Amino acid sequence: MHEHATRFGRAQHLLGIVGYPSSDSRTTGVIVLNAGLVHRVGPFRMHVQMTRRLNACGFPTLRFDLSTVGDSGASNESQSREQQVRSDVSSAMALLRKQAGCSRFVLIGLCSGAQNAHLVAQGDEAVAGAVFLDGYAYPTAGFKVRHYLPRLLDPSRVLRALARRLQPPAAAAASTGSQFRVEFPPQARVRDELAGMVQRGLKLCFIYSGGASWYFNHQRQFGECYGRTLAAHPGISVSFLGEVDHTYILADDRRRLLDTIEHWLCLHFPQVARDELPEPAIARAPAYASQLR
Repeated sequence: MHEHATRFGRAQHLLGIVGYPSSDSRTTGVIVLNAGLVHRVGPFRMHVQMTRRLNACGFPTLRFDLSTVGDSGASNESQSREQQVRSDVSSAMALLRKQAGCSRFVLIGLCSGAQNAHLVAQGDEAVAGAVFLDGYAYPTAGFKVRHYLPRLLDPSRVLRALARRLQPPAAAAASTGSQFRVEFPPQARVRDELAGMVQRGLKLCFIYSGGASWYFNHQRQFGECYGRTLAAHPGISVSFLGEVDHTYILADDRRRLLDTIEHWLCLHFPQVARDELPEPAIARAPAYASQLR
């Protein structure tokens, strides 16, 4: 395994680290996207650990900075942020295709990185799979029961909540602190886009942490959000690691995450020579197509 830094993109404005495995079979490349404004190393070097471990399993990898993030500059093109993300990831795939011989790609993203992975995966035919870390989900009736019932049964919590409601608005805002929330797209649209991905044969891995507990608090919530048929699709894997934090800062939590991703990748994307690739999954599993929309 070895790595090298490279500049690439339409204006040579993107910077990334390409990781090469020792094996010659390099059909599936893994691209790790920025988590928010954290540069390509990821939160507490998570992306470095992740890509090196995947290199050891035979996967070429690229961790890079999107336009204007980290060490990447601007392309000076007139594009929306969504167009820019699609163009940047397309450039990243072209780089891995040229330098490592990859023919298909898996995207991995945490938080806003998961949203960018979703954006690209739902429209780019070169993407064969994605790992969404704390990706899209929506509060359901089950979520509200699991979230609010324990609080209603705890008198001290009820009293604190009543005290906050009796405070003046400014004091109440100060006591809860500033909160950052990302507005998700409509649930029906995300459901349809996920259904379209699995119909195209994509393999999707959803991993939710305890850091997402303000909108996701149980593994079965995925089915409550998107329907049982989609949740039970063999191309979809869902895990809920409720006791870990959003950035997997503890060593055991980080190891558990990397174990899960490595196992999922090796199961769905065994590294074989390009002339040994199976037929696209969409041609082999049409039975779910009529049930997903």
